Amino acid sequence: MNKTTFVSLLGAIMDEAKTAVMATVDKKGRPHMRWMTPTLLSGRSGAIYAVTSPEFEKVKHLSANPQSSWIFQTKLLNRIATASGPVNVIDNSAMKAEVLEGIGRRLNVFWRVNVDPSSLVVLETVIEEAEYFEPMKNIHERISFKE
Repeated sequence: MNKTTFVSLLGAIMDEAKTAVMATVDKKGRPHMRWMTPTLLSGRSGAIYAVTSPEFEKVKHLSANPQSSWIFQTKLLNRIATASGPVNVIDNSAMKAEVLEGIGRRLNVFWRVNVDPSSLVVLETVIEEAEYFEPMKNIHERISFKE
């Protein structure tokens, strides 16, 4: 499987599931996982985007250790993808607008816990490694984005 095929399959899983689990590691080395609303941006293949408040703990985790992992799955668990790589915390109006255009309508929970719409940053996970699974078809592919 090549990078383009993986990103296409990942986009299909995101379209169906609407959410994914993102993992970070705090400065003591403890993992933390949380549900997020990710998106892919056209023309920016090889990265996963999400928004968060700059005050949330995950931003502190990422400043200590920028590595992150994601897991995406369909409701039936018949397609599962993982992706990992470093995360850039971006505070740029144009980037915020682009990401919000893709996922803004699905951020109901985020807006309840982050009541200030002007207080957000974009998380850009640059995919370095990925895996794709179709358990019922015995498909398991590993993809390196580093090359």
